[in-house]
Amino acid sequence: MVTRQIKIPATYMRGGTSKGVFFALDDLPAAAQQPGPARDALLLRVIGSPDPYGKHTDGMGGATSSTSKTVILSRSSQPEHDVDYLFGQVAIDKPFVDWSGNCGNLTAAVGAFAISQGLVDPSRVPQNGICNVRIWQANIHKTILAQVPMADGEVVECGDFELDGVTFAAAEVQITFVDPADDSDGGSMFPTGNLVDELEVPTALVASGKLKATLINAGIPTIFVNAEDIGYRGTELQEAINGDTEALARFEQLRAYGALKMGLISRLDDISARQHTPKIAFVAPRMAYTASSGKQIHSDDIDLCVRALSMGKLHHAMMGTAAVAIATAAAIPGTLVNLAAGGGEREQIRFGHPSGTLKVGASAQLVAEQWQVQQVVMSRSARVLMEGWVRIPEDCF
Repeated sequence: MVTRQIKIPATYMRGGTSKGVFFALDDLPAAAQQPGPARDALLLRVIGSPDPYGKHTDGMGGATSSTSKTVILSRSSQPEHDVDYLFGQVAIDKPFVDWSGNCGNLTAAVGAFAISQGLVDPSRVPQNGICNVRIWQANIHKTILAQVPMADGEVVECGDFELDGVTFAAAEVQITFVDPADDSDGGSMFPTGNLVDELEVPTALVASGKLKATLINAGIPTIFVNAEDIGYRGTELQEAINGDTEALARFEQLRAYGALKMGLISRLDDISARQHTPKIAFVAPRMAYTASSGKQIHSDDIDLCVRALSMGKLHHAMMGTAAVAIATAAAIPGTLVNLAAGGGEREQIRFGHPSGTLKVGASAQLVAEQWQVQQVVMSRSARVLMEGWVRIPEDCF
């Protein structure tokens, strides 16, 4: 019996500093229109995972956390929303799709795709100006607003907005993450109730056996630690971390201890099933450094330095959801992020990352002894790279 390939309508898009394969839910084969093994197997084959060679040669992935991403969109099931956005982070070396969190970078492309696919009511799409797309983020059950520029009834993708970590300029898309803290089940933005916790870790990881950390659920669950406490400056580029297998293993172990403290896992070994969340990041006071592009970042350009790991590797820029966590933590006096930025109250922050800088705005207030952040705002850009069909063997799912 001959196995044939089937083709599925898809669009390959860049959103922020990531890129991924976008699908309309109704275009997927019937078996993959519902969550489960068939959907996961299909997306794994599209991306080209698992790949023991770490190249994604036989798929659409790029063998990095920023490029092994998939998105499924549909008309929204929620009142006062236009589109439901479901994100799947595909593991590179394992047969696993992580549905536990959002991708903030690809959020920038969701509005454009939704408009082009007719998922937004035409009455809400202006011929010219800004289309305000109301996105329901289905992974984390949160609202995101995207301001998509329009001209002559079409999405504007070209422009002069520059985003560090992206090679070419494009049209600016403002993204607003509404009420980004994870307060499900009556939980708190800070799952332990503390702005700073002290993790007890093996002395092989930290000589003192103790590590200060800010554990926060905003945008995406994130563990922030001081760069100095783990032997770094906070100005490192990818090669300084990703070329050191011992360092990567150490970060993964520290991530497990943080996840355990946050209540995201019940045993340290469970961290292997949560590759996408939580993130781990290290912060340091502002200082000058040379970005990966060769651009000089001066200390006066930023408020602090932040480096974050995603899917076990140092990110080349900054994940959009982690930027939400950074902005939220920076706005709350006393967190490690806030202290690294100089302390005090602030409603916006510009931080340095390996590719350059990023400005994010957030405002926090203390209500009934609980910190609340109404929204976090940042600018990104997005562009269609290719559209048509992806092909996969008919028997792979």
